[in-house]
Amino acid sequence: MDALELTTLIAAGEGERMEFTESLSGTAKESIRQAICAFANDLPRSEEPGRVLVGIRDDGTPAGLTATDRMLTPLADMKTDGNILPPPVLSVEKQVLDGGEVIVVTVQPSDSPPVRCKGVIFIRIGSRRGTATAQDERFLNEKRKYGNLPYDLHPVPSAAVSDLDMARFEHEYLPGPFSPETLAANQRTRGEQLAATNMIASVDDPVPTVAGLLTIGKRPRDFIPGSYIQFLRFDGTALTDELIDSAEIGGAVPDVLRRLDDKLAAHNRTAVDFVSRFREARASVYPMESLRQIVRNAIMHRSYEATHAPTHVHWYSDRIEVMSPGGPFGRVTAANFGEGGMVDYRNPNLASAMKVLGFVQGFGIGIALAREQLVRAGHVEPHFEVGDNYVRATVLGKEVGRAMNVPVLAAKIMKRIEKEVQRGED
Repeated sequence: MDALELTTLIAAGEGERMEFTESLSGTAKESIRQAICAFANDLPRSEEPGRVLVGIRDDGTPAGLTATDRMLTPLADMKTDGNILPPPVLSVEKQVLDGGEVIVVTVQPSDSPPVRCKGVIFIRIGSRRGTATAQDERFLNEKRKYGNLPYDLHPVPSAAVSDLDMARFEHEYLPGPFSPETLAANQRTRGEQLAATNMIASVDDPVPTVAGLLTIGKRPRDFIPGSYIQFLRFDGTALTDELIDSAEIGGAVPDVLRRLDDKLAAHNRTAVDFVSRFREARASVYPMESLRQIVRNAIMHRSYEATHAPTHVHWYSDRIEVMSPGGPFGRVTAANFGEGGMVDYRNPNLASAMKVLGFVQGFGIGIALAREQLVRAGHVEPHFEVGDNYVRATVLGKEVGRAMNVPVLAAKIMKRIEKEVQRGED
């Protein structure tokens, strides 16, 4: 967007796809989140992007804002901080106008409405922002039929509502996406609740979606053959070495992740040091949080379409390998994989469900957390092999990582020596 286009938009004033705010002080950030949610829902079906202009007064005049990186970053983070679900598609840019700078937050209409901000569905009618009624919510559910749906929203015609675990839905899932006030005043039918949370295609087409089966399905593997984890533990460094333990871990994603956590913890034996300390000190072979983040990232971003392959977790004597079907997706490429801020969603609704159920705290930070935990525990960073149709994460044992890092360490020492010599000559 150039300055001329921005000036034209400002002159048109606030409306269905435009909102002004003077600054980011006070409750402005929360209001912007709600506006992003409303624009993503696009209740009027304009199919046009919505924009929040920070630094513009209600009358359309510049407020004299100076836009800094410290202001831009939290706005960009609203895409992935987990407060808006499913994650919206948005961009943040700075423009310069006479009388001050303007931050432009551009929000694309969602393919997976309804979108919620902290459990509440916000919509926009004219220049007013409000919360959705039951009829608005039904309209947004129906709107999904007309979008270019992600695969995890595709209905599975061979499945029925009876294939969904309604007890899990009511007691474990529902309290997450809906605010307590919404649940207390809830007069929606069970079908409307399932449709509103993307577990079925719609009220009038009550067929479970891929996301619904993965999240609350009784036997997801009956319909999505690759929706399980193959765990193998080897007594050696190769697939041909003796197999110590094996398991096929299936079921709904919450059960899969909990059972895998137990399996990893059982094999992640704890070393006890009584000698070098006055008190015993316990240390696991691998930091559990890093393993959780890598596995959950694999489950969240893998491809469930046109493949019967499971997610593989192979534990060797010197390393752990986690391989998920499906290569990089969207704006994530082999070149930028794992870089901070590079996030895209093959399964945005499964990602939302994992956030609701507490398995992820935010989006786009799993790999960074895994790296931090490994380095803090004395390991080298995980290695990612990114192919066209798979991603393999390798976590090396501590001693192996140190040995492999010797050449790198030597090169760093030589470079430091050269700098010291140069400084002495100067």
